[in-house]
Amino acid sequence: MFEILLTQSAGAELERLEVSPGKKGLVKQIKKSLGYLATNPKHPSLKTHPYDSISHPYDSEQKVFEAYAQNNTPSAYRLFWCYGPDKRQITIIAITPHP
Repeated sequence: MFEILLTQSAGAELERLEVSPGKKGLVKQIKKSLGYLATNPKHPSLKTHPYDSISHPYDSEQKVFEAYAQNNTPSAYRLFWCYGPDKRQITIIAITPHP
């Protein structure tokens, strides 16, 4: 099991979505994805893969990953994350729609 941490901006985005009318389904999908990350970051439905356009906040030598919160949806939401800062921790860097 991993402890899930959110950066200030990722936490703010999740809070914004939680209070937005009509975003209940999206929030449920994001929280489901966070649950998968906590138990198995390589869960097949996350389609986790390295992402090079964001730098790791704790160690420039380490990778940042992109995981799917949604699929086959216009502007589908993604979770950008990394391992750390400590063992058994995952930091969510950003929660954002796919460009």
